Amino acid sequence: MQATVDIPLKKIDDYRWEIPRNFDPGMRVPGRIFCDEKLLETVRKDQALLQVANVAHLPGIVNYSLAMPDIHWGYGFPIGGVAATDPDQGGVISPGGIGFDINCGVRLLRTNLTFSEVQPKLKTLVATLFNQIPCGVGQSGDIRISNSERPKVVTQGAGFVVKKGYGVEEDLAHTEAGGCLEGADPEAVSERAYQRGRDQLGTLGSGNHFLEVQVIDQIFDSKAAERFGFREGEVTLMIHSGSRGFGYQICDDFLSEMRHTLTKYHIKVPDVQLACAPLGSPEGKRYLSAMRAAANYAWANRQCLMHLARKVFEHVFNRSWQDLGMYLIYDVAHNIAKFEKHRVSGKEKLLCVHRKGATRAFPPGHSELPQVYRDLGQPVVIPGDMGRNSYLLLGTQRAFDETFGTTCHGAGRLMSRTQAVRESRGRSIEQELEKQGIIVMGRGRKGIAEEQPAAYKDVNDVVRVVDGAGIAKRVVRMRPIGVIKG
Repeated sequence: MQATVDIPLKKIDDYRWEIPRNFDPGMRVPGRIFCDEKLLETVRKDQALLQVANVAHLPGIVNYSLAMPDIHWGYGFPIGGVAATDPDQGGVISPGGIGFDINCGVRLLRTNLTFSEVQPKLKTLVATLFNQIPCGVGQSGDIRISNSERPKVVTQGAGFVVKKGYGVEEDLAHTEAGGCLEGADPEAVSERAYQRGRDQLGTLGSGNHFLEVQVIDQIFDSKAAERFGFREGEVTLMIHSGSRGFGYQICDDFLSEMRHTLTKYHIKVPDVQLACAPLGSPEGKRYLSAMRAAANYAWANRQCLMHLARKVFEHVFNRSWQDLGMYLIYDVAHNIAKFEKHRVSGKEKLLCVHRKGATRAFPPGHSELPQVYRDLGQPVVIPGDMGRNSYLLLGTQRAFDETFGTTCHGAGRLMSRTQAVRESRGRSIEQELEKQGIIVMGRGRKGIAEEQPAAYKDVNDVVRVVDGAGIAKRVVRMRPIGVIKG
């Protein structure tokens, strides 16, 4: 982490702050932070604001270097950072602007089950989910892909595993990009990445990844909630995972390579973690092809995880998942770069939008939205920590105009994992949560301690900001009742 620097902020309104472009002579655009006075106190505790300013140095960046209210320090870009670069203006692609867990994301399912139906079987349900869904560092699953199937997984994404029986076609219509980005190149991926991803489809992983049984406890928009089939007191399921070791290795491979492209293309950035390459360069094109492969792997992984979860619910409740109403509402990516059309200085431009720990939030009417949601806007799934709430929101036109159609992705960390473990000494996080009516199971005490609620900002504060700023609008709030963690 770089030395502490006091970053000047200009208040635009109650939810927007700006780092002036003249803060550093290398900044090409200002920084724009979505935050309020309360959250600003936590934002200043690390060097995420300096990273916002650093990102503003990237060649071809347009409008702003953006940060959402769940911002915290990350690799190169802050987590919660957003930047769009223009290919026609020397725009670059930076792996640090996507992150190591490429297409880490969340999917939300509804059910017909009520809390009163689930509560008597909750411990059995959580235990069965934990036993049937591999989670934790290095855990492998039973869903294997052969060498001949590798190209199909990375080019077809969720669609490939649906064809193998892990879901239905309807699932793809409720997944961002249909669960597949075009342009993935199997040849751009190293053998080491393939080996790491060989047995990780249908695995949850570790860190902040989870599978969570939730209950709807507040409805903000009754008409939209009705369209989603949501009623207060009904149970939902949320799955948070990504591309596992496959995506991590791809990021690692290209970060090593792109440190050399800075010299090759005479690119100056204030932090080597912002290593990048021009979008049109051979290195930039190869990274984009490999990143898409990882994104497709992640969608396949979450599709398999959902299939396994449905099977567990069928077993515990002795009904088919269709009878239980376990339909996918939406799956959103948090760590990804995409080419999208946005307006810059009044003109529509094709831009490369980096979203790192940020969620796309497209408005009603956008052509990339599934037909079933096109009049509503994009569903935005925002998880919190395992002791508080999660949300379903909708994208807005204001987000599209101001943030390249982007909003927050979660609560955002307050503590490092080391600090969280230190703070938990002499306590049982599982017992504390069980007293709140939340059953938690994980691979070890350390992983749960790292993810304790106190390690995160309150997601209710984060969502209040994006709703107040108009870059997403609240539909329903959920609270956790059962969680499995790695």
